Amino acid sequence: MSAVIAPDKAPSRANVMPDTPGWARWANDHRKWLFAAPAMAFVAALIIFPLGWTIYLSLTDSSGSVRAESEFIGFRNYIDVLSDTDRFWPAVGRTAAFTGVALLFEVVLGMAIALLLWRPFKGEKWVRVAILLPLVATPVAVGMMWRLIFDPNIGLANQALGWIGIGPQPWLAGQHTALPTTIFIDIWQWTPMVVLILLAGLTSLSEEPQEAAMIDGASPWQRFRHVTLPLLMPTVIVAVLLRGIDALKTFDILYATKGRGGGSFNEVETLNVYAYGLSFDYNEYGLSSTVLILFFLIIIGSMWALTSRRKKEARR
Repeated sequence: MSAVIAPDKAPSRANVMPDTPGWARWANDHRKWLFAAPAMAFVAALIIFPLGWTIYLSLTDSSGSVRAESEFIGFRNYIDVLSDTDRFWPAVGRTAAFTGVALLFEVVLGMAIALLLWRPFKGEKWVRVAILLPLVATPVAVGMMWRLIFDPNIGLANQALGWIGIGPQPWLAGQHTALPTTIFIDIWQWTPMVVLILLAGLTSLSEEPQEAAMIDGASPWQRFRHVTLPLLMPTVIVAVLLRGIDALKTFDILYATKGRGGGSFNEVETLNVYAYGLSFDYNEYGLSSTVLILFFLIIIGSMWALTSRRKKEARR
């Protein structure tokens, strides 16, 4: 009867490095965190200090100058801001409308364009370059360009309408048309970003589910609805998360097209524009810090909601 030879027990770490000090073994076990610690500490300092200083200012009556003496007033600024129905809550509504409408169109158009670019075709490289051109320019330059195009007197937009018999429109100059016009500008510039994200997700999908659906006789719409979209949903949520947070923070396009206060009637005054005006137009640093903290909480809440949705989709 042959004897069974048991394998030698794996040597312990203490036997491998008997003369190594304990702190060195600990450092070796946690080296990935130790190497990343300086960068993490630096980034944390860049976030924690401005956030902490803004929270402090929001609890004071700081105005005129940041270095001027200020009095601690607790949550009085928060009560004043949250009870402001003339500027704050309309700015919240415009921020939500701008973000929601822009994000909806960007995701829908981005999905349509990504599906068109999914399959190879002649000249696809040139088409992709043309679609990505809006991302090349800075938002301020884009805002100034569209400001000239939508000029009520000399703008190309009203001239084009005149060619088909339609009268001139106020566009950015109108109290009720300014916000939709700035939303259009945002859609024009940032839809290519959504296209890139969704196209990357589409190219990573397996062909087998599509082929199985085709064999079963599914139509293109059925394949998209029941196969492509469910598989692509995690990528869609990533695109919504990234673009949604960026749209919430939009400032440059709005300021470049409408200037101080979001226009004469504050028609495009979002929370960013409102906080900027409180800080640099009226030097009300306590109130502006309060608006920024509330805005920060809105962004964090939106991130949490979208991230939770992404985790639910990933578990399916």
